[in-house]
Amino acid sequence: MAEIDLLIRNARVVRPGAPDATEPEIQDIAVTDGVISAVAPGISVASATEVVDAQGRLAFPGAVDAHQHWGIYSELSEDTVSESRACAQGGVTTSLSYLRTGRYYLDRGGSYRDFVPAALDRMAGRSYIDHAIHLAPMTREHIDEIPYLVEEFGITSFKIFMFYGGHGLHGRSADQAEFLMIPPGERYDLAHFEFVMRGLRRARERYGDVITLSLHCETAEIMAAYTELVEREGVLTGLRAYSASRPPHSEGLAVTTASYLAHETGFPTINLLHLSSAKAVDAALRMAKAFPHIDFRREVTIGHLLADVDTAHGIGGKVNPPLRERADVEALWGHLLAGEIDWVVSDHACCRDEQKFGVDREDVFLAKSGFGGAEYLLPGLVGEGMKRGLSPQHIARLTSWNPARRFGLTGKGDLAPGFDADIALVDTGVNWTVRASDSESAQEYSPFEGFDMTARVSDVFLRGQRILAEGRVEGEPRGRYLPRAIATESRSSRDGHGSR
Repeated sequence: MAEIDLLIRNARVVRPGAPDATEPEIQDIAVTDGVISAVAPGISVASATEVVDAQGRLAFPGAVDAHQHWGIYSELSEDTVSESRACAQGGVTTSLSYLRTGRYYLDRGGSYRDFVPAALDRMAGRSYIDHAIHLAPMTREHIDEIPYLVEEFGITSFKIFMFYGGHGLHGRSADQAEFLMIPPGERYDLAHFEFVMRGLRRARERYGDVITLSLHCETAEIMAAYTELVEREGVLTGLRAYSASRPPHSEGLAVTTASYLAHETGFPTINLLHLSSAKAVDAALRMAKAFPHIDFRREVTIGHLLADVDTAHGIGGKVNPPLRERADVEALWGHLLAGEIDWVVSDHACCRDEQKFGVDREDVFLAKSGFGGAEYLLPGLVGEGMKRGLSPQHIARLTSWNPARRFGLTGKGDLAPGFDADIALVDTGVNWTVRASDSESAQEYSPFEGFDMTARVSDVFLRGQRILAEGRVEGEPRGRYLPRAIATESRSSRDGHGSR
């Protein structure tokens, strides 16, 4: 065997492809030049530069958190540092962040030819984990730029925010064009969504299956009407009021509309994001049966699996789509256990206290939407999931293998020779309580405050370099930007060269 840079011994290695009924075996993991070179019991330590004893902890592939929002409320360069550190606490070694033009993020409109280099420059050299980006085509110009974005930056995944058709990020929007910074004469509506799909179909014909479209499925007209209704009646307050103002059937209707548009336009690779309710998942499963030629993937967040309108810690739990009733939480777990959900994410969007809450800290409609949560991705899913019968192997598929495959991160997702040595050691023999003050995130509160956890990430390695040691982030930022590989030689090389 070649020289070993790192040898992790006595780990219960979790492989996403192993049978769910199989207990993870105690094995050693050898790392050479940032890549896993061997996984086997009893590997000799003689040629190892560094040896780490996992002490029987579970070793998961580093989580590929396919849904985050770096830079949405804070300067992107600052967010990249603090929120990537929080990611490490949750076992996340790769982040895919959704960006767009308009208010928030870089707070600018215009071409993605200018926007993307500015965003990448702000992130360069600052992240503790590897990272990639998704983009939302907001204008006709952006649709035309799709081939350029694919070839120049390796961006192969795109997004539609369906509720922006008449709603802002936090509620009603009086001036859509100003909020989204779109040119005069253009609208961000169903017709635009159709043309995005047609543009992506053309790109897919050129570049292959790696081109995908993600959708935030809520219906603007339903939300606007129900928000007015809930506020006028004045009976509901807090997170329950917000959930009622964006009711679950709004999700189901949007899922149905998006699915038919995918059928109409012939674009087959659709990701249905953060499904939050029984009705949303029901609609998604119905559409999969109605359109079997569409390759749907279904996503839920750790927030919607752990918290509900009663248990979340105050209106800091405002998020889009909203946290729901306990019955919806249980329905999501049922679908997860049945294998009907493809991946679990954090939807991490750090929102500082002074930004989150309005002048009235009890008025949920004045609060900003979104919160951080990547710190609790593996701890929450391992702790709560295994109690419910979710196997470690299934968790590895949900948090790493499935999103890595879908989004073209070919070096991520498994603990096997040839894969990046992204490894999260998880201790399942602990009990601890969530305190926002313990998080590396810049967010000073958490909707999970006071939640009891039964699993904890102890150590994390990024390409064989330890970035978390006994729960503490260490070292300097080593994360790389990951352009996704495409079936063409025309893309110019950048600083990541794939995921290796």
